[in-house]
Amino acid sequence: MRKRDVMLCAALTLVALRAAGQSPEKPESSSQSPPPAASQGKPVPPPAPKLKGAEATQPADPEAAGKTVEEIIARVNNEVITLSEYQKARQTAEEDAKQECQGRCTPEQLQTDIEDRRKNTLRELIDQSLLVQRGKDMGLNVEAEVIKQLDQIRIQNKLESMEALEKAVSSEPGMNWEDFKNSIRNRILTQKVISSEVGSHITIGDDEVKKYYEAHKSEFVRPEEVALREIEVSTQGKSPDELAALKKKAETALKRVQDGEDFGEIAKRYSDSSTKDQGGFLGVYKRGELAKELEDKVFNMKRNELTDVLETKQGYLILQVLEHYSEGQQPVDKVRNEIMDKLYTARLEPAMRDYLKTLREQSYVIIKPGYQDVAGPGSSEIQEVSAMPEASKQKKGHKKFLPFGKKSGASSGKSGGDTGN
Repeated sequence: MRKRDVMLCAALTLVALRAAGQSPEKPESSSQSPPPAASQGKPVPPPAPKLKGAEATQPADPEAAGKTVEEIIARVNNEVITLSEYQKARQTAEEDAKQECQGRCTPEQLQTDIEDRRKNTLRELIDQSLLVQRGKDMGLNVEAEVIKQLDQIRIQNKLESMEALEKAVSSEPGMNWEDFKNSIRNRILTQKVISSEVGSHITIGDDEVKKYYEAHKSEFVRPEEVALREIEVSTQGKSPDELAALKKKAETALKRVQDGEDFGEIAKRYSDSSTKDQGGFLGVYKRGELAKELEDKVFNMKRNELTDVLETKQGYLILQVLEHYSEGQQPVDKVRNEIMDKLYTARLEPAMRDYLKTLREQSYVIIKPGYQDVAGPGSSEIQEVSAMPEASKQKKGHKKFLPFGKKSGASSGKSGGDTGN
């Protein structure tokens, strides 16, 4: 039996962290087949790297003299979910649906997807809050990972320092540096909780792999193909005096991979190609789909082999053969990890729902009347409980929360809440 602690992205999809403005991170697949391209949005060039999940809460009353007035719509133990967080999550859910459906859905299918995501928005916010709180209760410390993630964002946006990243984030309308860091912190906490509390308990036996293979053999009949990853150091627009340093950069990246470092991580740090966000994943190619010189080279390479540093018109290129598929029926050993990932993902969804149901049963969750939280098996609805009156709660950043049912200044209606859906 073999434990699987990969595919955390599937779990994050299940709890729909994107509803909180976060795009789930996809760890590099251990599958023999190439990983799909990441769906998360890319940061735009500086000075304003627009990253999901980092937006600061907008004032409900623009004349509130620098203070943000918030209305609470749900309470999860000692944490609250505000109206503006909910509205932002609904907006993000719609944006994600449009991105994922682009070129693949009819307008009717897109609208149905948007409505489904909106209906589940509050549930997903509560799920995220429960997972983050669980991570804190477990004593998980993720500050080192937060710093590493921030540094990767800095590099991707070609910023010289962390101070420059902070300035770029803060200059974007509606963004706040502390909220930006906290969204990253919460995502990492959630990943660790899912890995420890759910993923580590899912095991896939070799007999199950063989059984799936025998039942789905036609899925594994393929032409000869190579799955490739790349690291590209661009020379576009560079002067001849800069070429030596750029070639040295490519050679350093190659040496680090040859010395055992992960190709995907090195691609994220060194590559100038847009594929760096997917760990350098370039695609799957049949014969005749690549330039003849490259085809002759990579189709004579084995799995995980690396090219030398190649000079191209665009720059210095390093290729890795992630997998080399022979023509015909693929043997079970070659697609073992692919099958294990399929089986793991299929088990992860019910396991996540059971785990979140347990967390809910152990927690105190109340929802403002008029809002719905569709949760648990059979889309059962969590009972709405009116909150007791309480004094306004002060939080850092002069953010003032209002008890249920109260308003201040501008109207704070539900703006398309989940009522009746």
